[in-house]
Amino acid sequence: MDGDDETSGPMIDEFYANGGGDDGEKRSRRAIMSGDQLDVEAYAALYSGRTKIMRLIFIADKMNNAATQLEALRMAYDEIKKGENTQLFREVVQKIDGRLGASYGMDTAWCEAVDRRAEQKKEKLENELNAYRTNLIKESIRMGYNDFGDFYYAHGQLGEAFKSYVRTRDYCTTSKHIIHMCMSAILVSIEMGQFPHVTSYVSKAEQALDVHDSIIVAKLRCAAGLANLEAKKYKLAARKFLETGPELGSHYNDVIAPQDVATYGGLCALATFDRAELKSKVIDNSNFRNFLELVPEVRELINDFYSSHYASCLEYLGNLKANLLLDIHLHDHVETLYDQIRHKALIQYTHPFVSVDLNMMANAFKTTVAGLEKELEALITDNQIQARIDSHNKILYARHADQRNATFQRVLETGREFDRDVRSMLLRSNLIKHDYNLRALRKL
Repeated sequence: MDGDDETSGPMIDEFYANGGGDDGEKRSRRAIMSGDQLDVEAYAALYSGRTKIMRLIFIADKMNNAATQLEALRMAYDEIKKGENTQLFREVVQKIDGRLGASYGMDTAWCEAVDRRAEQKKEKLENELNAYRTNLIKESIRMGYNDFGDFYYAHGQLGEAFKSYVRTRDYCTTSKHIIHMCMSAILVSIEMGQFPHVTSYVSKAEQALDVHDSIIVAKLRCAAGLANLEAKKYKLAARKFLETGPELGSHYNDVIAPQDVATYGGLCALATFDRAELKSKVIDNSNFRNFLELVPEVRELINDFYSSHYASCLEYLGNLKANLLLDIHLHDHVETLYDQIRHKALIQYTHPFVSVDLNMMANAFKTTVAGLEKELEALITDNQIQARIDSHNKILYARHADQRNATFQRVLETGREFDRDVRSMLLRSNLIKHDYNLRALRKL
């Protein structure tokens, strides 16, 4: 890499920091734990409730490994039988298709017993709610609709559950009731994938929120982060996850685990933040550091990216990718986020240099020169890199602005501004001198 004579020393140092030299080779030999196959049992233990079941089914649908697929279905089967969702139970039994033996087949007796109890409970809830309506007791009516929401949610009727929770709004008498209604609506909306509803009810909850309730605040940040992630507003999503307090703990594991906060927030920040934001809002963020400690791979790749160790950073990302594609919320965004992170790395790599040897750069990014050329061409076309490529000699030449010309232009512009200001002052002083100023008329 060739630079100006005065800066050749720092540029050589910069090259080594960008993944070249012995240091880059040593870092690439580090043990990378994220390449291990997903431990389904440990992963499922992070969650509870319906999301645990849905994540296991999602893994089974996406996983090519038959053994892991069956393990996920077996765990989903066992988890469903702890609840009352017979519809989901039948779906899982159909997916198992007898591959786990008679113990994990269709349990018709259990389904009939659960459905029978559900009918009896529904009839009881309807009678109670009708009595409450007759007596016009607001708190009892609110509790009645809330019980109906819980009933429908437990049995997998998410649309009816959402309607029941929202109906409690007219009978809420305190801010605590409003927050409870909003949190229930948010939970069901996330399960249904209706993220516009999530954004709406997060906003309503924040208006009624007591700022001292740090756990609820952390839950709302996570819900808002998921909604922004789904809307592909990655920078907003990163900010919400980064604002999540460590008080979250495992209090929201029916939606999201603390490890997810670190992964979602870290990747969205890498894809959208500049170096200054990455340093101040991620690396120096003491609250978010607590989450990053739970996922060392994400912590290391963020530090590597900031330190310009791009080969190591991309290696971590490559090893994480298979498991991230099994994440129920992140799988649709992995390719986009990875592309944005890689493009940022390419831009930052080329920025300090006047010229870059594409062979050395390809080696640093563990890719071919032809592939690297195509990536750089796309970035140059999008005007993200100011440069031109010498395809014959395989060198990238930066198109730095003419500093001398730019300085002269700034001086001329400053001179024009000064001339304009002086003329304005002279005009004003002459107007005042000859009493050509407009006096305000007094009101009679």
